[in-house]
Amino acid sequence: MIWYSQFPRVNEMPHTVLIVDDSKLARMVMASAFRRIRPDWELTEATDANEALATVSQGPVDIVLVDFNMPGIDGLELVAKIRQLHPNMPIAIVSANMQDEIIARARELNAAFVAKPLTDEALGAFLSGAALRLRNSGQ
Repeated sequence: MIWYSQFPRVNEMPHTVLIVDDSKLARMVMASAFRRIRPDWELTEATDANEALATVSQGPVDIVLVDFNMPGIDGLELVAKIRQLHPNMPIAIVSANMQDEIIARARELNAAFVAKPLTDEALGAFLSGAALRLRNSGQ
């Protein structure tokens, strides 16, 4: 059993998280875990890279969770484009494709890698780190 108090919440303000995945089921799984861990944070979703870029450009998005395997622009390409707009935004690639090359490329883009199937522990750890990073940067 997971006790959600185990994820630190040091003077945290609610943040807005964008989930980007072309699979509705995968978005639902991520959203469900997210709501268990951070019920006070805002959640928005995008089904592809173009929708994600529009969302990041137009609205207040603090943290992004990106699937790697998507049609058109893949997750790593999307992260590179988001980095041009927001160099310090916490971003994680979420994928079952755990090839060393993909993980290394994510790190080069200053993005975390979270493995699918997604666990509450892995998502909670990433979100806690992201919140700390945002707090330390004054956001």
